[in-house]
Amino acid sequence: MTVLVAYHASPHGEAAVRTAVDEARQRDTSLLVLVLDPSPPGSAAPDELTAVLDGAPAELAFRSEDTEPADAILDAAEGSGATLVVLGSRKRSSQGTFLMGTTTQRVLLDASVPVLVVKDAYDS
Repeated sequence: MTVLVAYHASPHGEAAVRTAVDEARQRDTSLLVLVLDPSPPGSAAPDELTAVLDGAPAELAFRSEDTEPADAILDAAEGSGATLVVLGSRKRSSQGTFLMGTTTQRVLLDASVPVLVVKDAYDS
């Protein structure tokens, strides 16, 4: 059993990691962080990610340049046996979502496990 979190260097990506760390601790399970910024295999964790993890045990995986983010997330979820996927999301207009689609929307529709979507901060 694994909690998978998709990380992108952004406030909503960091919020997703903080939430995933909490979920993994509560579920007493492992944490897999999929870094969405393409990096070569064996790369070190970005400094921002290391700071957010704050010593929490996590395995890292990196999206390859030729893989769409949604495909990388869905493949990592299936390959790791994830029981939960955690994603960060930013605000987008309904027209923007309709015209362009989103990684979050695709993962929500295609994932075979529960998906938890986290916002960095709520708009007032």
